[in-house]
Amino acid sequence: MKRGIVILITALMLAPAATVLAETHQEAVSCQLAAQNCLNRADIIQKKVKKLKAEVKKGSTKYTPEELKQLEMKLKETQDLLDKLEAK
Repeated sequence: MKRGIVILITALMLAPAATVLAETHQEAVSCQLAAQNCLNRADIIQKKVKKLKAEVKKGSTKYTPEELKQLEMKLKETQDLLDKLEAK
């Protein structure tokens, strides 16, 4: 009789643990997918920063002062976004 009660109590205690483990696994998978997405976005933004830096470097030979100012502002915004993604 005692053995049956112990088995029943053990089974009841383990049932919620299985649910928690399943949720934890699902959360881990979701976190990995989100991290991969974040890395992909960071790569894209890094490429954009590189292109903007190249355009700013061309300077006044290609762009007017107003256009250069806009490019520099866009570069700063993009760099700030990259810093947030990389949690700097």
